Amino acid sequence: MDTVTYSDSDLIAAIHKYIVPVKIPSEDEKLLKNFRVKWTPTLIVLDQEGQEHHRILGFMDSGELIPSLLLGIAKCCFDADQLENAQKHLNLIIEKYANSFAAPEGLFLKGVCGFKQSHEPSILKNTYEQLSETYPESIWCKRAFPYHLL
Repeated sequence: MDTVTYSDSDLIAAIHKYIVPVKIPSEDEKLLKNFRVKWTPTLIVLDQEGQEHHRILGFMDSGELIPSLLLGIAKCCFDADQLENAQKHLNLIIEKYANSFAAPEGLFLKGVCGFKQSHEPSILKNTYEQLSETYPESIWCKRAFPYHLL
C-alpha cells in the first residue's frame, strides 16, 4: 500500500485532516500482539483513549480507503455519542463516495444517528427505503429490513 495507496494526494490530504497515523514495524511483535495484528496491512481506527472502533484488513486503493477511514471516524464519534460529528463524516461518505464499500454502512449508521437524535421512527423507515433503492444487495439493507414496518 505504500507504493499504490499511500502516495495518493487525496488520501494524504484526508489523513492530514482527520487522522494521526502511526505505523507499527512488522518486527515489533509486542505491539502486533497488543493490537491483534495477524496480517498486513491492518489499519485500526482508535479513539483518543486508544479504544478500537474500526478495523481494515487487507489492501484498499485510496478510493476505498478514504471512505473506510471516514467510517471509522464516524464510528468513534457515534460510540462517544457525538452524533452530529458522526453524521458530518457519514454525509461525506454518502455524498462523495457513494459507490464505495463503506457507503451502505454509512447510510445505515446515518439513519441510526438521526433516530437517536430525534426518536422519529420515520427516519429509520426512510433509511431502509434509501438502502433498498440504492444498495439492495448490501448486508446493511438486510439489517435495516425491519425498519420497513415502522
